[in-house]
Amino acid sequence: MAYRKVPLVSGEYFHIYNRGNNKQEIFLNKKDKNRFVKLLFLSNSKKKISFRDDIVGQKINVWDFERGETLVSIGAWAIMPNHFHLYITSPIPGIGEKENKANISLFMNKLCISYAKYFNKKHDRTGPLFEGPFRSTHVENNNQAKYLFSYIHLNPVKLIDSKWKENGIRDTDTALKYLDAYEWSSYKDYRGILRNENKILQLGDFPNYFSNIKDFSSEIFSWLQYE
Repeated sequence: MAYRKVPLVSGEYFHIYNRGNNKQEIFLNKKDKNRFVKLLFLSNSKKKISFRDDIVGQKINVWDFERGETLVSIGAWAIMPNHFHLYITSPIPGIGEKENKANISLFMNKLCISYAKYFNKKHDRTGPLFEGPFRSTHVENNNQAKYLFSYIHLNPVKLIDSKWKENGIRDTDTALKYLDAYEWSSYKDYRGILRNENKILQLGDFPNYFSNIKDFSSEIFSWLQYE
């Protein structure tokens, strides 16, 4: 098991990320992305859930599945062709409840193993899909957290302007329109768009970094203009 500077303990906030082995793409089409997004929801459960048996076999809509008690709380997420980002915490247990310090690791193992099995079977491949154990960065304060929210949600801009961070954004309006249309992150959820993917987030377990949609949009816009 990889050594971590800060253990993944309850009550702390973490940026979790991983990428494909040898930087290979791990999302080849819309079906792959849809499966991973659904697994973000399903894997976050203390139940042992089989996508094939409990969802496909029972002909249940993933978003209607009663997953029960969750392992972690997700505050933000984004997927890119060869990697993904998550902002996660494991809430402090209530009085009389037992703390499980492995909740984040357990969730990530369920998520990555389930997706790797799907991907390898779907695309007729073998071997490790991910580069190694997932990586984590401890979020120490609100300023770092607000930057992280922008970093995660602005990642997709690289798909239309790969050097925008180094050279500055050429067309802010185009970048914002692209983000508004991008389905594979929690950006739409923070913009107040009602969709099934809203269920992935548990914002009540995070500080209120943004007072409203306008505040969130302003933060994103300011980073797009930052040089």
